[in-house]
Amino acid sequence: MRRRTFLAALPAAAAGPALAGSRAENPDRNRPDVRPGDRIDGATFASRSAAWGTHGAAATAHPLATLAALDMLRAGGSAVDAAIAANAVLGYGESTACGIGGDCFVLLWDPKTRKVVGLNGSGRSPRGLSLEAVRARATPKGLIPSHGAISVSTPGCVDAWWTLHGRYGRLPWKDLLQPAIRACEEGTPVVQNQAFYLEASNRSFSKNPAIEELDNFRKVWAPDGRTPREGEVFRNPALGRTYRLIAEGGGRAFYEGEIAETLERYFRRIGGWMTRADLAAHRTEWVEPRSVRYRDTDVWALPANTQGYVTLQMLAMLDRFDLRGMGFQSAQAIHHGVEAKRLAFEDRARFYADPAFYEQPIDWLLSADYAAERARLIRPDRILDTVFPGRAPTQGDTTYLTTADADGMMVSIIQSNYRGMGSGLMPDGLGFMLQNRGELFALADGHPNVYAPGKRPFQTIIPGFATRGGEPWLSFGVMGGGMQPQGQAQVISNLVDFGLGVQEAGDAPRWHHDGGTEPTGEDMGQPGVLNLETGTPETTKAALAKLGWTLKPAPGVYGGYQAIQRWPGRWAAATEMRKDGVALAY
Repeated sequence: MRRRTFLAALPAAAAGPALAGSRAENPDRNRPDVRPGDRIDGATFASRSAAWGTHGAAATAHPLATLAALDMLRAGGSAVDAAIAANAVLGYGESTACGIGGDCFVLLWDPKTRKVVGLNGSGRSPRGLSLEAVRARATPKGLIPSHGAISVSTPGCVDAWWTLHGRYGRLPWKDLLQPAIRACEEGTPVVQNQAFYLEASNRSFSKNPAIEELDNFRKVWAPDGRTPREGEVFRNPALGRTYRLIAEGGGRAFYEGEIAETLERYFRRIGGWMTRADLAAHRTEWVEPRSVRYRDTDVWALPANTQGYVTLQMLAMLDRFDLRGMGFQSAQAIHHGVEAKRLAFEDRARFYADPAFYEQPIDWLLSADYAAERARLIRPDRILDTVFPGRAPTQGDTTYLTTADADGMMVSIIQSNYRGMGSGLMPDGLGFMLQNRGELFALADGHPNVYAPGKRPFQTIIPGFATRGGEPWLSFGVMGGGMQPQGQAQVISNLVDFGLGVQEAGDAPRWHHDGGTEPTGEDMGQPGVLNLETGTPETTKAALAKLGWTLKPAPGVYGGYQAIQRWPGRWAAATEMRKDGVALAY
């Protein structure tokens, strides 16, 4: 959607020193380039001011989800309670991006242990589906289809919530789903992005012969032959009933009770592979996040099977260049960022896969020596014609939300059904769609990410987190497939290099590069295409074209940002102008 239009932009040469030198204790004040009411126009690139509070905060992609999170915090709940309540509401109100048929990942600041904690809530492929059967259903390009039963992996979302609540929850489990249940049963007006992408999904599904059945989707989302328009009241009582089963039976009710039985019967009916045994075997895992130092900031990410380390690899390379001196929104700053992305993404295509099946060379990928080696390949005066992965030593659709509570806990959570709302398949009477993460397996022998039964596919969804001096500083994310590490690196640079505030850092124009090799083995071409969002200075566009970049006129995919920034004794929450969300604090 073309949600974002800027009225003006500072010249790149003037922006860098002005922005970097004007940071004060409160980033939204004492700025020589900011006037009262100056939000979109001028150098701030901000659609609104940050939301400030002392007791807690929440930022999500839907107003009702943010309100649900605040309700939990005000009732004495933890940031985890608030995040679960918000995510459940998003499964109703932003079902084009997320839901309990998908996976979930979390980075969390634990104020008791004073550590960043990681959680992998992704599911595995069906154990009864062989590599040979998958290859027999591959596309002409040798890829797994985007939709249909062949693309479905076990949903990990509900067990991730259950696992989080078991360690960090304060309120009763059943209370967390009540806001979502009310919304499903009573109905609420459909927000703009949801209406837009529902209509697009309906068109896409209707033309896709790989989807075994569409009746259940149409019963819920298009009973009158069309999907709901913006502002029309929508109800999903089937999802409300599913939420009630989970609320009363606990998180494992999704995997071992009536819901699991319904899922198995559904796949037997349409000809799929997921079984109750696949669901019962699923367990969430606590994982150890890693970090790299970028200037004075430690940026954290989850390990594989996510692409989280791509952000760290990009920043480790960019730490060796003076982006502030190059200037905010300058051609040189963008050029160096894109080249770092290309280098890191080739490693992503070669080395990122389920660690239970492949030993990723993590220490080497995140080492200072390797970052320096890769950074030396970046030239300021030309584009790298061809980019390859490093030589290791031997050995699209998502929601992001963040919450914080009065005790100092910060939750960075990302959850998704993946591409185009998911697989197109909705189990009988349950009211939610199943993800199509299985599309992201490779099919070539010897590839670390090659399909195997019971294996987790490569995952694009990654929460973000940053600390300073051992203290929590930023819980953030930029949803949207391969845009996520690109967007995360840009947000961190906007904050650290150019002194932007937490809202400005997300609203500033972004770039998005397409090209190179994918973890599925698909070759998207080199050097690829560079998308520049509205608001990028014309002088910057001209300079990038002169360097040789192909600039795509299409709007591109620039992601969706939410963030909470910690300040002494208070929180600043920001949301995304490209989505329908709200940030609130109290």
